[in-house]
Amino acid sequence: MSVVARLSANVRRQGEGLDLALPYLLLAPAVLFAFAVLVYPIWDGIRASTMSYRYGKAVGWVGFDNYTRLWSDPQFLNALWVTVSFVALAVAFETVLGLALALFCANEFRGVRLLRGILIIPMVITPVVVAIVFRLIYASDAGMLTVVSQSLGGGPVEILGHPARAFLGLVALDVWEWTPLEFLILLAGIQSLPVEPFEAARVDGASPWRVLLDHTLPMLKPVLAIAIVLRTIDAFGTFDQVFVLTRGGPGEATKLLSIYGYDTAFKFQDTGYAAALFVTMGLLILAAALAAVRIMKGMTPP
Repeated sequence: MSVVARLSANVRRQGEGLDLALPYLLLAPAVLFAFAVLVYPIWDGIRASTMSYRYGKAVGWVGFDNYTRLWSDPQFLNALWVTVSFVALAVAFETVLGLALALFCANEFRGVRLLRGILIIPMVITPVVVAIVFRLIYASDAGMLTVVSQSLGGGPVEILGHPARAFLGLVALDVWEWTPLEFLILLAGIQSLPVEPFEAARVDGASPWRVLLDHTLPMLKPVLAIAIVLRTIDAFGTFDQVFVLTRGGPGEATKLLSIYGYDTAFKFQDTGYAAALFVTMGLLILAAALAAVRIMKGMTPP
């Protein structure tokens, strides 16, 4: 073989090797970035949850003691109950309101596009700003509710200083801000449904209520399940609004797991215990998501 032929063969082999390696080289930055922002923090959190800390410094390995301590901690159990209650109530209201708005806006009428744009505005506002606005609304001295009450001859309206009212006020804030997410998902689902079953139902003289129960909701179940799962996962991690609005008070009425974990880590400097709390919280969310996926598979039509 001549020198030129050998050089050509070497160049061809190097080119083939580069073609094989190119996809991995292109993926490497994304993999490294994912490891830096996802895998390593998760691993470091799990490692921290098995350690004991004093003034921010690890002083020893305690194994699963932090996890055992969680389930005998009345404050953790209370925070878990408050979080589950908050998520269940908020997601239920958001789903019902989002479905009603989606059904209404799925119809074509004058101004519907403008209405759809207006309805998603709360979702794009920064949560901290929303919390500040609601704090001003709920203020008992000069808040909007107090002003309206006094203009009607009533007295100051106390929201944030009353445990039950503060909890419901937090739910109302979340419903106002995140109902648009449910609305968007369900509106997209409704608009993707086939029109033939609805046309056949109208020809048969079915009422709008029967069309909703017999056709719309059964076909919308997978989309409805996705909307509920996504919103539930996000609601479990609610922090900004609670921190600005109530800081978990009054008492422990609005102390969600996120707030309790924050206080444990930064106020009481119990980093290992806080890490165990957040790892447990993540596992609970993962278990709920996996259970929801199984339910969604059963809802998906064959």
